[in-house]
Amino acid sequence: MKLLIGGAVAALVALAPLAAEAHGPSRKKVEEKVVINAAPEKVWAVVGNFQDMSWLPPVEKTEGKGGNEVKATRTLTLKGGATVDEELYKYSAEQRSLSYRISKVDVKTLPVNNYSSTIKVEPAEGGKSTVTWDGAFYRGYMNNDPPPELNDEAAVKAVSGLYKAGLESLKAKIEKSGS
Repeated sequence: MKLLIGGAVAALVALAPLAAEAHGPSRKKVEEKVVINAAPEKVWAVVGNFQDMSWLPPVEKTEGKGGNEVKATRTLTLKGGATVDEELYKYSAEQRSLSYRISKVDVKTLPVNNYSSTIKVEPAEGGKSTVTWDGAFYRGYMNNDPPPELNDEAAVKAVSGLYKAGLESLKAKIEKSGS
């Protein structure tokens, strides 16, 4: 009996690498941070308005409904005309944190699926603020053997680049205005 069970375990162990390759994409995570020379309340006044994403460089216009209430929606119109539809699913003014999901985006615009994200503003030393923007998502192509522009690396690069550009733009906007 031991030999039979041992043989079955050995067979399963031998097949494990094949199963890992066949399951499709795995969820990726990205986190970027920036320190802004302004009080958290001042930074949150900009970041905490779900209906305004004007601080994000590719965004030309934000239109939405529901303010900062859970289930509020917004459509970001990007330079060039592409759109991204998003829904707020968590909001805390007290914790200066908001979380949202992309409900609709063309993978040619942002090569991701099942994207969710959180932006948080926290106090930093010297009266400054740390803004953390993190996201979790799957690549743009959900089957095996994705084309290069829709693979894991493309998704991580696109989201990381967006976060870095957004946070640098936010920092410049707030520090320049002094507000």
